Amino acid sequence: MDTRQLPLFPTQPASEADLNASTRLQDTVMLFQQRLARDGKSEHTVGAFTSDLHLLQEFLGGGQRLGAIMTADLNAFLHWLEYERGVPCSRKSYARRVTTLKVYFKWLHEMAAIPTDPAVAVMQRSGPAPLALILTPDQVMAVQGVALTLRSGRKPDARPALLLELLLATGIKKSETMRLLPEDIDQAGPTPVLHVRKGAAKDVYRERRLPLDAAILPLLDQYLWQYEPKTVLFTCTARNLEYILEHLGDEAEVPHKISFEMMRWTSAVRDYQAGKDPNEIREKLGLSRISWTETFRKIRQLSGEAAEPAGGQAAS
Repeated sequence: MDTRQLPLFPTQPASEADLNASTRLQDTVMLFQQRLARDGKSEHTVGAFTSDLHLLQEFLGGGQRLGAIMTADLNAFLHWLEYERGVPCSRKSYARRVTTLKVYFKWLHEMAAIPTDPAVAVMQRSGPAPLALILTPDQVMAVQGVALTLRSGRKPDARPALLLELLLATGIKKSETMRLLPEDIDQAGPTPVLHVRKGAAKDVYRERRLPLDAAILPLLDQYLWQYEPKTVLFTCTARNLEYILEHLGDEAEVPHKISFEMMRWTSAVRDYQAGKDPNEIREKLGLSRISWTETFRKIRQLSGEAAEPAGGQAAS
């Protein structure tokens, strides 16, 4: 049992001695930075570890109490980094983030701020990350057929079809989908355009305008008539949209759960197989040239091409 006296303002610990299981994750970052600096860590290392902690805050929520963070939460965080965040996670970055977790929680445990260290059981991975799962052309047609049935059924619902066609056409990630406004689909020109906005100044995704097929407009009109969104385009929760994708996959007998990440990779591979310029695909996904190298290699592999030989370079 932690018998140390709690600080006067428990959410703002003034020193390491003030940290305890009830301290919020976001209130430990500065003290962790100070400890790293005292231990002789370079400015680059301190910055990298800090960035990793900010990602953990994004996943768990900065208000998460230290004592409530379990090993399962950390494993889920690492899975999110690799498969669900929508940003490529190289083997080097993955390994460093595991190191960050181990250093951070060891620091907290050694000070008795938390009773157990949840990062002890987190294991480093060796070898390359497995390729993402994508929908085959036949599976895409099957899922589109299910969405069409839902759109024109006894109780018509255009939302599954609109979500599916937007993700196939653009490859936007879940957070970007949730930020869409009805007016972000610009119908003024000869070709409709989706305006993808940044969520925050630090967001790696640039604002971009992505062309859409004009066939999506009747679907959009039906959806707007049915749901009458007043603010964001999709008025339900992100989890509800995930359920919609999963349901489409189940009804189409897709053997793997359909997710936003699967749709993102499927969209990119479809573009590449259709002959779109790799740089256009990179810009569509909002990726930097650095992160694109690994992503493009995986897109080529998912398209059935041989892996790059040692020393080979992907298009930039």
